[in-house]
Parts: sequence; structure tokens; C-alpha cells
Amino acid sequence: MKKVVVIVGPTGSGKTGLSIQLAKTFGNEIINGDSVQVYQGLDIGSAKIKTSEMEGVKHHLLDVCSPKESYSVYQFQRDVRHLIQEIERPMICGGTGLYIKAALYDYEFEEGGRNEAFDQMYHDVDNDTILRELISLDPDIHIDSNNRRRMLRALELAKSGIKRSSKQKKDHLLYEALILYLDIDRTVLETRLISRLDRMIEQGFIDEVKALDQKGIRVNAIGYREMNQYLDGKRTLPETKDEIVKVTKKLAKKQKTFFKNQMQVIMLDALDPSLLEKATLLITQFYGENS
Repeated sequence: MKKVVVIVGPTGSGKTGLSIQLAKTFGNEIINGDSVQVYQGLDIGSAKIKTSEMEGVKHHLLDVCSPKESYSVYQFQRDVRHLIQEIERPMICGGTGLYIKAALYDYEFEEGGRNEAFDQMYHDVDNDTILRELISLDPDIHIDSNNRRRMLRALELAKSGIKRSSKQKKDHLLYEALILYLDIDRTVLETRLISRLDRMIEQGFIDEVKALDQKGIRVNAIGYREMNQYLDGKRTLPETKDEIVKVTKKLAKKQKTFFKNQMQVIMLDALDPSLLEKATLLITQFYGENS
């Protein structure tokens, strides 16, 4: 069975830096596990790694499609599984739990045709409302809340008595996986998120969002969504920054709950001075190599 190393955790926990250090030690190629970083042009706001920061480590599934297109969890699952077979020592690094689990576990997805008439009924309904209705009909479902088309398809099926959750086999790993979760104190995380956002703005995050808007692209992802509201005059910049940090902290809480409850993770303290040594030992043992 193919061995896969996985580095997960909330935004700002240091996944990227650790993955580079480990990949250089063990000869891994890194597969992006972030649902936003697959899109071209969404660089600063998604904290996408720069080529200069990769230190020679090969990366996959970055900038694979235009933000005008949709890149679903089904496509991610397909592409990651192909890469896992092609790469000698694959490593997944990211924080999008559903995407990563779909790739590693025996998830099944229906790719049926769309019912445009059903979609039109929900034309003026926001994603959160659709999600709540879907969960009321299919409480066990796990779905990307940013993928409106998939939520509508699942809702249509649920209304007809077919629960998508029954098609998702969530507990059988397809690979031998070592999943390391970087846990971080919430107070420290907030401080990091504030500093991180300030750096993003200094690097041109606002201009990035403006450039996307000029191309007719409005991204429904944390940071981009709030920054568009700022550009629309709905919030001041300080209010926007506070909101981005607030929703990112909320996401971090959800990420931790998901990974702990849905996947077999080993929890590591992201602030532990010996984090690299501990992770290195775990991977050495995982690969069955001499220390």
C-alpha cells in the first residue's frame, strides 16, 4: 500500500515551512491540499507558496485553473490520487479537510447532470441557507460549502430521498497515511493571523482583489470576500481586518474539529521548539528507516 505523509492544521500554524523542511529530508514532492490555492491569481490572499520559497521541492496542484472555472472536490480527489501513484514519496500539505479526506479515503461522488430548473429556484438564496437546508435533510453529509453547484445537487437528491452521505464511505483509507496535525494555541494563532494579514496587505492583497474584480472575478473565500466588501464601501479597512481575523479563527476551530473527528491524526504542538525533530522521527519510523 502506498505511503502518504500528510501535514494539516489551521491557517497560520506553520504547515508550509515544516513541509518544506521535511520534504527536503525525505525526498518528498508536495501536493497542495488547499482548495483556494488551486486557482491562478489567488496568491497573496491564499498565502500561496512562492517559487523562491520552495527550496527546490517540487509542488503540485497549484494554479491549475482559472478562478472563473470551478475546481470541485471530485476533481481534486481524482487528481491527487493520480499524483499519489505517480510520485515516489508524496506529501499532502494543506488545511481543506474535506478535500484531503476525499482523496485519502474511499469517498464516492455522483457526477450526474444538472437540473437547471431546480438551481433557478435557489437563485436568490445564499450558500449558508442552502447548507442549513441540506443538513436538515442529510445531517451526516460532508460537503464543500463554497461549491454552490454541488450543494444544490446534494439538496436536490436529498429532497428526492437520496442522501449523498450514504454514498460517502468515510472510514476506509486507501493508502497507508501518516497524518500530522499542527495544533496551536488560539491566542497565539490570533496574534499570528493579525501579523499575517498585515503582511498580505503590505504585499498587495488589496490590489490583488481589485485586479480580480476588474476581470469580473469575485471569490467567495475567506479574505477575498471580506476585502471585496471593503472595496464596495461596506466596511472600513480596520473593520475588514477584524472580520477576516474573526472568520479565520472560526474556520480554524472547524478545521481542528474536522481533522480530530474525521481522520486518524497525530496531534503535534505547532509551537514546540522540537517540532521538526518530532515530526522527523515520526516520518522516519513511518518509512521504516533507520534513525
